[in-house]
Amino acid sequence: MRGVRFVQKVSSTPGFARVAPHVFPALDRAVHRLTRGKVLLSAQLLPGVVLTSTGARSGLARRTPLACMPEGDGERGWVLVGSNFGRSGHPAWSHNLLAHPRAEISWKGQDIPVTARLLEGEERAAAWKAVLEFWPPYAAYQARVEREIRLFRIVRS
Repeated sequence: MRGVRFVQKVSSTPGFARVAPHVFPALDRAVHRLTRGKVLLSAQLLPGVVLTSTGARSGLARRTPLACMPEGDGERGWVLVGSNFGRSGHPAWSHNLLAHPRAEISWKGQDIPVTARLLEGEERAAAWKAVLEFWPPYAAYQARVEREIRLFRIVRS
């Protein structure tokens, strides 16, 4: 538990937000590809998926490793948090899901077609509360930015 608290503290810092987006996704993509979808390095700390979405402008497939909050171990779906490591802009993958909600995830080595929905209002508030209990550093990310962090619920299509 002590190690988790240390990681949560480090991941809440602005320095982490500057470095992590350039390091972790690249490592995750490489390891995920080399293990044929069986291993996602960041998932050793938080559950994770590799989201394959359609580019909002390009129409091309975009693969993005993401932390997620599984609901019922993924049986009921997953919540994706558009925190962008606490940086000012929304992450590109969130724009892609708004434009093209049908996507695919790799979850525990299995490719699953999904449909995404942006959470709003009371549904978002309830999900945000659960997300903060799941991974408290998201509160630090939200405090650093003026935008509301987007939350998406993805379910099997």
